[in-house]
Amino acid sequence: MAFARLTAILALAVAANAAVAPTRQVTCATGQKTANAACCALFPVVDLLQSQLFDGAECGEEAHSALRLSFHDAIGFSIHGGKGGGADGSILAFADTETAFHANGGIDEITDGQTPVWKQTNLTAGDFVHLAAAVGTANCPGAPRLEFKLGRPAPKAPAPDLTIPEPTDSVTSILARFADAGFSPREAVALLASHTVAAADVVDTTIPGTPFDSTPFTFDSQVFLEVLLKGKLFPGNGSQPGEVLSPLAGEMRLQSDFVISQDPRTACFWQAMINNQQFMMSEFKNAMAKLQVLGQDTNKLIDCSDVVPVPKTFNQNIKFPASFSQKDVQVACKASAFPKISTVAGPAPTVPPVPGS
Repeated sequence: MAFARLTAILALAVAANAAVAPTRQVTCATGQKTANAACCALFPVVDLLQSQLFDGAECGEEAHSALRLSFHDAIGFSIHGGKGGGADGSILAFADTETAFHANGGIDEITDGQTPVWKQTNLTAGDFVHLAAAVGTANCPGAPRLEFKLGRPAPKAPAPDLTIPEPTDSVTSILARFADAGFSPREAVALLASHTVAAADVVDTTIPGTPFDSTPFTFDSQVFLEVLLKGKLFPGNGSQPGEVLSPLAGEMRLQSDFVISQDPRTACFWQAMINNQQFMMSEFKNAMAKLQVLGQDTNKLIDCSDVVPVPKTFNQNIKFPASFSQKDVQVACKASAFPKISTVAGPAPTVPPVPGS
């Protein structure tokens, strides 16, 4: 009898789902389709971004920089009030002020590159910054398709200084800043997945474009693995503030990444990302969806996520760089087994810099 009732309930559920009408789509003048006519105006902007900012849809320095800019723009916010407007584009609209902030070294090059493109659109600074981040990230194989919401008002004022976590900060300080912006330690680690396609320009100014992992053009979990490997060298002019020994020549390991990977509050979140592509993508997408609407009235925003290009998939297992293995891992999470990972054949590589930095 119980089984019969369960079968009946499941049948009703299937019938109810079948009765739900499919989402209606609007065909724009450009031929693309979207769920909301207001989003049609964004397709030409996406094309503009790809051609004038992202070098024909490359996962290059400009795409990496767009993602960095969205974080630096949004994180200057507090759920308790008294700080910036969050994801409002103030870092672009008030670039002269915010690029001078302590943690924004090199950001002026990003805003200088984005401003002429932004001025060709009718978007507010906030909508432009966060659309550019979503589109640029989509150019990187393995990335999740980030959400995008349209309708941020123009920013009213610059965010205050000293609201952006820095590589020299302690884990306690970093987690406190994230918590003040509304993020848990797990979400903070998720956002650091952005470092898989990032590079350092100003930690050591003698080696601009130094990547944080050996696959900076693929949105994979390699950075979470390589941060845990035993350090051997500095890639440039010796030890710099915010830098610790790297396992690979040509690669930089941020002090903040390393201490977060080792801290008991975050180590298991860090390890869970390794060789777990779908999990990493989901965690990053969810954390970015939250970051990119910080401080905004989401009831007034229009979901235009379907204008964001679909990234190419990455479904390979990551590997230890050549000459490294499990014995080189500085395991900090004792609650779960470290994943089984094979090693690339050959001698230890030298990671080349990211072009265009």
